[in-house]
Amino acid sequence: MRVMPHPLRTRSFRLLFAGRTLSLLGDAVIPVALTLAVIKATGSAGALALVLGCAMVPKLLLLPFGGVIGDRFNARTVALTTDLVRCAAQLFVGYELLGGDPELWQIAVAEAVGGAASAFAMPTASPLITGTVEAGNLQRANALLGVVNSATRLGGPALGGLLVATAGPGWAFVLDGASFAVSAALLSVIRVRHVPIARRSLVADLREGWSEVRSRDWYWTSLVAHSAWNGAAAVLMTLGPAVAVHELGGQGVWVAFLQTGAVGLLLGSLLAGRARPRRPVLVANLGLATYVLPLGLLALSAPAPVTIAAYGIAQAGLGFLSPVWGTAVQSAVPAHALARVTSYDWLLSLGAMPLGYALAPLAAEAWGPEVPLTAAAFTVGAACLGTALVPGVRRFGQPSAAPGDTGRSKKVSSETVA
Repeated sequence: MRVMPHPLRTRSFRLLFAGRTLSLLGDAVIPVALTLAVIKATGSAGALALVLGCAMVPKLLLLPFGGVIGDRFNARTVALTTDLVRCAAQLFVGYELLGGDPELWQIAVAEAVGGAASAFAMPTASPLITGTVEAGNLQRANALLGVVNSATRLGGPALGGLLVATAGPGWAFVLDGASFAVSAALLSVIRVRHVPIARRSLVADLREGWSEVRSRDWYWTSLVAHSAWNGAAAVLMTLGPAVAVHELGGQGVWVAFLQTGAVGLLLGSLLAGRARPRRPVLVANLGLATYVLPLGLLALSAPAPVTIAAYGIAQAGLGFLSPVWGTAVQSAVPAHALARVTSYDWLLSLGAMPLGYALAPLAAEAWGPEVPLTAAAFTVGAACLGTALVPGVRRFGQPSAAPGDTGRSKKVSSETVA
């Protein structure tokens, strides 16, 4: 049996990995910088919500079209173009902030442009991996990117805070813009395999992508569970800080909560690079169900150490799921439809979060925070555990063909890579 070389020994993936690492690090410093910059400029939480909404709305509206573009054209070309657009948007915001008198509408427009570019960039993630890595190395490649994503989430806020404190928030945006520029430069010199699709109408392409989603019971039922998880995460992020501060011991508890979650996310990603469960989608969804623990414990105002540990466990489940799920999708979905399928994945996942953000405070004001936290725990537990009842989820094993050779996963006796 041929031993697969490490993914980083492949030049194209090595350059892709370097570019993604830099852009993830650049992105990780932005939330802190953007929040502080907008609050300092306007003093208004409503202004911050407006800017965040300007980034999110075009992303959600354009994601399906981003999937079509990602399948019609080479993923490298699309990703390179969007990196350049996002580079320009972030450098513009950095310039405005460094000028000392930023206009809110200019920042909002720049973030909307960046959000629109993200809608076309996100569906290219899987085609870039499958186009630079051999089929047998997909899980290792996804796990490597998962580890980097987790590590930047752990260190990015601290770096962002340091930049804001020492040089000002404008330089954080300059750093992010520069990271996109370097990523684009690296993308320009790699080769990415591409399976072209027949040119048809936009509507026909969108329908075909949705048909690929609908035809796989393991996929669409898992998406329902993942969407429920994201909605529950929005509830936790909305109500958790107040519970931590007022019931569990103060701001330090919430900081420890988030940092423990970041460590758990990293450990889960590391585990995904080594574990080979026989039923990867089932195991990953069951791991995601551990999000019930911090939601339920926050609802009960349980002791802080227990609640913090539970959040670390839940985030480890997320860290494990992301590479495993990505590999499962890349292995089972035809290469010519991968970007469109991925775009629907992102759309359903991200679409649930604004609902959680909107409903959580209303429910908490009417009945107290324990009610929406308990409801979120029940929803995410039922959705994630419920996937175990789906035949396709239970049967999903290691695909017997390379990505793009088959549209359906096949059960085999060996341990799966998904």
